[in-house]
Amino acid sequence: MANLKDISRQIKSVKNTQKTTKAMKLVSSAKLRRTQQLSDQARSYAVKISEVLSTISKKIAEVQDTENISRAFIQNDNPKVVDIVFVTADKGLCGGFNMATIKSVSALKAKYEEQGATVRLRAAGRKGIDFFNFQGEELLQREVGLTSAPTYEKASEFIDSVVEDFNNEQTDKVILVYNGFLNMLTQELKVKELLPINFESVSLDNSESMLDIEPDDDGEVLNELTEKYVDFNMYYSLIDSLAAEHSARMQAMDNATNNAKDKVNSLTVEFNKARQAAITTELIEIISGVEAMK
Repeated sequence: MANLKDISRQIKSVKNTQKTTKAMKLVSSAKLRRTQQLSDQARSYAVKISEVLSTISKKIAEVQDTENISRAFIQNDNPKVVDIVFVTADKGLCGGFNMATIKSVSALKAKYEEQGATVRLRAAGRKGIDFFNFQGEELLQREVGLTSAPTYEKASEFIDSVVEDFNNEQTDKVILVYNGFLNMLTQELKVKELLPINFESVSLDNSESMLDIEPDDDGEVLNELTEKYVDFNMYYSLIDSLAAEHSARMQAMDNATNNAKDKVNSLTVEFNKARQAAITTELIEIISGVEAMK
């Protein structure tokens, strides 16, 4: 049986760990509330800009030949080059949060490579970058620090090169992958085709739209809105992913705290048994000594 000092030292160590994990849970909970508010606001804007862009693109398509429609709205079922943009956390201690995204990216990469397409990876977040570097995969673009403190300006700067490559026909499809926030206990893996833009998931009001565009300005308006749409979807994915990260870390730290509590209870029982055995041994030795002196 283990030494009483060793067990006591283990109990103290586990209790210190328990204090740390409990504190980290509280910190993640506070950060989650702030990030969730930003996520809710960003989601409303993202939905509305999708609706506006869809309405305008359909109006323009009604008066233009399909050949003149922007490349951003022409679906490509056989892409030759696919860019996968994915978001992971900069930090760990959040359960399987990062691995869910990494597995999805690996599966998508294998799928398009089987179809004969060239797949290029663009990463935001240290954990994803470290994983694919370890695997020997080439990353076309990498950004550390963006996912832990996202801003619209940084998100726009990150995604600009992707849009430029698409407009210059260097890539045929852009897919965005990240682990998003569903509720306090659940994260939802999201895979979105960013370019070309697909509006099948956008529910539009069938009433007559009040939007009106001058014929000479339609291309300019559409290009501006397309850029805003892509930029804001990138920004929203970072905010949504950050909220999901805090949620996952809160759960992981809660589980760690509970496990530490169970471990302390187990060690306490072991300590009491060891102490009882030591007392019993001492009593036997005393009684044996007294009997020997008779």
